[in-house]
Amino acid sequence: MNTAGHSEAKAPRGLELTPFRGLRYDPDRVGSLAAVTSPPYDVVVRPDGLHHLQSADPYNIVRLILPQADTPEARNAQAADTLRRWRAEGVLTADAEPGLYVYEQRDDAGMLQRGLIGALRVSDPGERLVLPHEDVMPHIVADRADLMRATSANLEPLLLTYRGDDTATVTAALIERTAEQPPLLATTTEDGIHHRLWSVTDPADLAAVGKELAGHQALIADGHHRWATYRRLRAERPSPGPWDHGLVLLVDTARYPLRVRAIHRLLHDLPVADALGALDGLFRVRRLDGTALPEAMEALAEAASAGNAFLLAGDGAFHLVDRPDPELLARTVPADRPAAWRTLDATVLHVTLLDHVWHVPEDSPARIAYIHDTAATVEKAERDGGTAVLMHPVREEVVRDLARQGVTMPRKSTSFGPKPASGLVLRALDL
Repeated sequence: MNTAGHSEAKAPRGLELTPFRGLRYDPDRVGSLAAVTSPPYDVVVRPDGLHHLQSADPYNIVRLILPQADTPEARNAQAADTLRRWRAEGVLTADAEPGLYVYEQRDDAGMLQRGLIGALRVSDPGERLVLPHEDVMPHIVADRADLMRATSANLEPLLLTYRGDDTATVTAALIERTAEQPPLLATTTEDGIHHRLWSVTDPADLAAVGKELAGHQALIADGHHRWATYRRLRAERPSPGPWDHGLVLLVDTARYPLRVRAIHRLLHDLPVADALGALDGLFRVRRLDGTALPEAMEALAEAASAGNAFLLAGDGAFHLVDRPDPELLARTVPADRPAAWRTLDATVLHVTLLDHVWHVPEDSPARIAYIHDTAATVEKAERDGGTAVLMHPVREEVVRDLARQGVTMPRKSTSFGPKPASGLVLRALDL
C-alpha cells in the first residue's frame, strides 16, 4: 500500500481545475450587477477610476480589492471586515453546489470570449504547467498576499490561456452547450461588454473536463502577481488545504484568441525635455507636430514594425523615438538570452532606457507607474509634468514561445484581454 501511494504521489500531474462554491452578489441587494463590478485591481486608474467605482455603488468590489485606509494593515483589516459584513447581510451569498463556471464576454463589435472559472491547483514552476511570461515586483506580491491572508479569499480570477486545438473538444462542447442555457447572471458594464455566467455542476461533465485539461499547460495572460501570491500562500500552509488552489479563468485561445495590448509607463519626476535630452546621439527622435493620439500611435506601430520604437508624451506633443544605436544595445542588453527577448521593446526600455539612460528604478512606485489606458497615461504625464512612454504591443506567439523556453519578459510587458470583470464570482476559502 505504501509503495503504491508513493508511486502515485510521484506520478506526473497536469492542470487540475476543480469546482468550488462561488460567492456571488445577490442582485436583489445591490443597485445593479454592473455597478458592483470593476476591472482587475491593477487596471483601475487611480485616483479617478477608484473614486468613480466607489461612488457607483456602496457595494462595489473595489472596496475589497482596493480598500482605502491610512496604512496597509488598516486597509486589509477594512477589506476583511467589509467581506464579513457583506456575507452576514446576504449581499454576497454562496452557491449551493460546487461547480465550474462558464464565463462569456461579448461586445457589439463582434468580440466573443468564453472560458471556465475554477479553482486551479497551484503547481510548482518545475512542473511547467502554468507558464509565466513576465517578472513580478516583490512589493506587489507582498501586498496581494497580505490582502488574501486578511480576507481568506480569492477576490478576483486571474486569466490563463491554453491552446486546445483538436485536443479539448469535450471542454469546448460543454462550454458551447452551456452557453445556450439561461445564465445565472447577465449584465453589461459601462465599457459596453456584455457578461454572462453559468454554473456546471454535473459530476460527469466535471470529470470529463478535468481529464481533458490534465493534458494541457497554461500561459499566464494576466495576473502574474496573483499567481505568485497563490504560490507564496500555499507554501506557508499545510497541504492539503484550500490554499492549494487559486481562482482562475481558463480560456482556449485556439477558439477565442485574446487581444494583446501594451502597458505604458509614466515616469513621475522626469520631464519630457530631460528625457529627450538624454537620448541625444543614442536614438533617433522626431517630434510629431499637429498629430493627435490615434495618428501618433499609428506612427509608433509603423516604426515598431522596423525595430525598437517608443512614443514619448507629456509636454503637449508626441515624440517618436526609434533606431537605437547598435553599440548602445550591445553594451546594455544581455547577450545570454534568446534573440526574441533581446529585441523586445520592453527589454530595450527597461535595460537600456530606464537602467542606463534615464536611471529610473523599475520597481519604485514613486518614480514609475504602469498604466493600461493610453489616453490616461498621456493626461497624467501632462498634468504632473512627467513623461509618458507609450508602447506598441508584442504578438501573442512571441509571448508564448518565450514562456515555453522558460524566459520571462520584463515586468508589465503585455496586457491580454478582455480581462474578466472583478465582482461576478469570488472564492471564499472557508466554503
